[in-house]
Parts: sequence; C-alpha cells; structure tokens
Amino acid sequence: MSQLSRRDALKALGITAGASLLPFTGWTNDERGQPILLPDHFNLPTLDKPITAITCGAGNRGNVYGNYAAQYPDQLDIVGVAEPINLRNERYAKKHNVKTENRFATWEDVFKRPKFADAIIITTPDNLHYGPCMKALEMGYNILLEKPISPSEKECRDILAMTKKTGKIVAVCHVLRYAPYFVELRNIIQSGVLGKVVSVQHLEPIEHIHMSHSYVRGNWHNSKQTTPIILAKSCHDLDILRWMLNKKSKTIHALGDVSWFNKSNAPEGSTARCADGCKVENTCPYSALKIYYRDRKRNYVFDLPEEKEKQAAYVLEQLKTTNYGRCVYKMENDQPDHYTTNILFEDDISVSFSMEAFTSYEGRRTRVMGSLGDIVGDMTSMVHSDFLTGKKTEWKSTTDMHGGGDWRLVANWIEAVAKNDASLLTSTIDASIESHLMGFAAEQSRKENKVVEIKL
Repeated sequence: MSQLSRRDALKALGITAGASLLPFTGWTNDERGQPILLPDHFNLPTLDKPITAITCGAGNRGNVYGNYAAQYPDQLDIVGVAEPINLRNERYAKKHNVKTENRFATWEDVFKRPKFADAIIITTPDNLHYGPCMKALEMGYNILLEKPISPSEKECRDILAMTKKTGKIVAVCHVLRYAPYFVELRNIIQSGVLGKVVSVQHLEPIEHIHMSHSYVRGNWHNSKQTTPIILAKSCHDLDILRWMLNKKSKTIHALGDVSWFNKSNAPEGSTARCADGCKVENTCPYSALKIYYRDRKRNYVFDLPEEKEKQAAYVLEQLKTTNYGRCVYKMENDQPDHYTTNILFEDDISVSFSMEAFTSYEGRRTRVMGSLGDIVGDMTSMVHSDFLTGKKTEWKSTTDMHGGGDWRLVANWIEAVAKNDASLLTSTIDASIESHLMGFAAEQSRKENKVVEIKL
C-alpha cells in the first residue's frame, strides 16, 4: 500500500487525536452501576409502529435490554414477561405496563398461548436458552438471544439449523461488536494501514471482585451446572477477535485452572461464611461483608427492597442464606481463575488471548501487530503507530461496561426485525456461532492438554 493511500485510509477512518464524546442515559445503569451509553441517534430506525416483545428472564440482562423500550417506546414495546422470581416479575411488569394476563412464571407458560408479539428476548440462565429459543422459532417469533447461545455444542448447532429452517431473525448478544471502540479497531485492521496483520495479543481482565462475585460465589461458579467460563465470560472476546480479523480460526491450545479459590488456600481462622465470626474477615479482599455490606457493591443480585432504610438489614440476611455470603475458598466452584489460549487463524495469524481474574481493573486490552504498524488499546483509547513515518495517532472515547454496545445491539436488532432482513445484523447467529465452537475446542484442549482443531 502506498504512503498516499495509507494516509487517505486513515483520514477516511476518522482517526484523530482527542475524544469521541457519547451521550449517557440519565436513569439506567449497567452491571457496574455506570450509566448506559445511548446509541447514535442518527442511526436509530424510524418505524411505523414499535416492535413488540416478550422478555423471558427479568434479571440484570433482561432489564438492560428491556430498558431500551422505556427510553425509546416508539421503537420497542415490552408486552409480556416470564420470570419465576415474583418481585422481579412485578417490577418488570410495572416498568413496562405489562398486562396481568401477559405475566408468566416460566418461559414454558409463554408458549402455551398463541403468538402475541413480534419477538422474544431470551435472558434466562445459560442452561435455559435452548428450550425457549427453539420453541420461539417454531412459533414464528424473532429472537434477541443473550450469549452464550447454549452451553452445548449440539444445541448451538440445532438452534442455527432451526434459524435457517424458519428464516426468523436471531441476534446473539455479542454486544462488543457494537462498541464504537471495537468498531473503530476493526475498521483500522480491515483498512490495510497495518499491512499484513501478523499477531494479536488480547487480555480480558475480569477484576478480582467480579471473579469472586460471578464465578466463585455467583450463578456461574459451577461449569457443569451452567457454562464453562470461556463461554460464559469470554465468548465476547473470541467473537470480536474473529470479527476484527475477518479470518477463520483453525486450531487452539488452552491452559488454565483454579489456582487460588480452593480449600487449600483457605486462611487459618476462616469460617464457612464471612459473617460467622471469621477471624481474617477484616484482612480478606474477598470478604462478603466488605463487598456487599460495607462497600455496597453488586447488590443488584439481591433484589433490594425499595425502602432504603431496609436495605442494609436485607443484605445481611442474604449473606446468611445465599452463596454470596460464603467463603470464597470453600465454595463448590470449578471455573478457572486464569485461562490462556493460543489460536491460529487463517493467513498464519497467531492470537494470544488471556482471561485473568487477578487484576484491579476491568476493560479489555488489545495489541495488534502488523507489517506496517501496530495498535495498542484499552477500550477507552487506542494509539496507532505508523512504522514508515513514525507518527502516532490516538483515538479516545467514553465508555460503559460493554463500550456502549448494549443499546446499539438492540437498535440494530429492531431494525433487522422491522425490515425482516437478517443481513442488517452485525451479530447474526451464523456469524456468532464460531466463537462458541472455539470455546468448546478450548475446553477440550485445556482438559486434554493438546492442540485441538476447530471444526466449523
């Protein structure tokens, strides 16, 4: 590529020093409690009437996607909810003015009724994605499907086959594809300004408290009952690596295990629960009393009462009765707290991807190395270095937990459903399934200690 064309490519991509300021919502937050970034207003579809949807699973992710309807009622109308936890069901129904007859305890109950909406939003637990997804496709619903598609490779392939058979719109919630940071990074890679991409290093720092919360104490602590962490947490990363490179994956080798969160590392004087008189509670960074009670972090999992004066006592009670109050060294967890994969893609591109629990920070870190330049980025900024000129160009942006991708995904899905055109989706199930196949191959490699071919 000539110097002129490379300069023109950079200009066309709009890589400039400074910041890209994006608007936040003023009333709804992501899992970390940060305001959610709004989608680009000029990209929002204009509809004759809103898409109607039923949400199966009114937990955190169900509320993140459902809140889009509260912000943009002319585009999305939540007309039904299925949720077995009554308080969540009530709050979700109240927020979206769901009629009593359209409130259900389980996803199975939804499909006992004739089809009464355009779409289903599936945000049930990971191991409950397959049933509602297959039934929704059978009944002619379009679907917004939280990742992972399924913990089972066979079920993933079955859902893909049913999608093709029915011709319905199925968007997988690989929200990082919609984050402005990763969109820009992909544009740079695909423009050719880096020359031949030779290798990539990608890091997902889970952050130590997030790891203890979700994958030691939380819903995903047991991979056999839910999903292996490489899919539950990192299918996002496998997906964006494949998407940014636009090359097929060929082989993978993975290493990792539970190195710290096990009984052999339990401090002397520790107890089964942090509130049981543990002698080292005040010096433990994973103390449930510190995280949930004193610092009041991640309390969304407790469905707190609306009266603030009752919340502290309620949290303490939850710590006495749920896994969130248990010692992190005495759980039945089996999710690796460090996980490293080496992946070979087409065109001899090597990728090293690490998922690490023991960090003080979150937010992906990425290094892309090419024959004519490299990029170093951390989701809030990236720096492109040109080998020929020595020039360094920086791109900055505001961000939320998923880089602003959550509601951009929903907007893209709504447009595809409204126009009945799956090709408008950035995250079709066809495009998203390869990340899952990479994850299944990684687990096989990790357990069998061998390089595994990725069979697409």
